[in-house]
Amino acid sequence: MATIDALKGPAPMMPAGAKAPTSVVVLLHGYGSNGDDLMGLVPFFARLLPDTAFYSPNAPSPIEGGFMGGYQWFGLGGYEPQAMIRDPQRLTDTFKALRPGTEAAAAVLNTYLDQVLAHHGLEASRLALLGFSQGTMMSLHVGLRREKQIAGILGYSGALTGPDMLAGEIKSKPPVALVHGDADPVVPFQAMAAAEKTMTAAGVKVETHTVRGLQHGIDGEGAQFGAAFLNRVLS
Repeated sequence: MATIDALKGPAPMMPAGAKAPTSVVVLLHGYGSNGDDLMGLVPFFARLLPDTAFYSPNAPSPIEGGFMGGYQWFGLGGYEPQAMIRDPQRLTDTFKALRPGTEAAAAVLNTYLDQVLAHHGLEASRLALLGFSQGTMMSLHVGLRREKQIAGILGYSGALTGPDMLAGEIKSKPPVALVHGDADPVVPFQAMAAAEKTMTAAGVKVETHTVRGLQHGIDGEGAQFGAAFLNRVLS
């Protein structure tokens, strides 16, 4: 079996009864968090996906300032959500500027995904990505640029970085589902519509779900929507 060592994190959750998984979901956490955070969602999703293995790695770098147990996929220098909410151009410029960060972290994440698939002897079509916030940014960046198309991408409270470069870099077009609270003070709600517009123009099938009154998080409504999407693309 192939070794999985490109990223560290909590132990994965495997199908009950020592069954070999027929699909894999990799969950990518947000800025300043870690893999344990999203593992709390896994029992909910596993009810619909009993033959799926769930992995939730830590991002490759400790968060700036050395906060114990917090990791980042890339730094967020100059990130000002309130300014983005007030000024649509600021929102566009900010997510353009974050593109080098996603690109730098993409290599290690791609290696990790390759290792997970090889470990279980699965094809790319049996892999789905689930991201939250910065993890959504990574999921969209990597998932749309892999040579072999994965099953799907589920993104919560995130955004598309480097939107101006997607058309020239996209290599596959897995279905995408985006969920966002309309009261999000961290990643502006408007980022979901911007991402949908760019990806749709590139030929990606995108569905979105707005959670009214939700700030920066995942609630039961969003989890149900996401579980139905994952069940559909991995069935």
